Amino acid sequence: MLLLNIEYVPGKEIEALGLVKGTVVQSKNFGKDFMAGMKTLVGGEITGYTEMLIEARQIATKRMVDEAEKLGADAVINMRYGSASVMQGAAEVIAYGTAVKFL
Repeated sequence: MLLLNIEYVPGKEIEALGLVKGTVVQSKNFGKDFMAGMKTLVGGEITGYTEMLIEARQIATKRMVDEAEKLGADAVINMRYGSASVMQGAAEVIAYGTAVKFL
C-alpha cells in the first residue's frame, strides 16, 4: 500500500474511495513511567515513551491500511497522524487519510 502525505499520486489518475482511519489507545506501564520520572531529573530523551509512541503509530497505520484494503484501495493520500490524551497515563494515536484507487 502506497502511503503519501500529499493530495495526489504523482503520475497517476485517482478515484477517491473515502476516509480511512486506524486508532489505538496505548497506556504507559509502571516500569517505564518510573524510569521516565527519573529521566526528567537529568534531562534527555525518554526512550521508553518514544518506543511506546512508535509502536502506537505502527498499530494505527496498520489498522488504517487494513481499512483501505477492504475498500480495494491502491494508496492512501493526505495521510496524517493525530494524538490526544484519553485519561491519566493513556494516549490515543490515530492515523487517517483518503483511500484512493488508480484509474
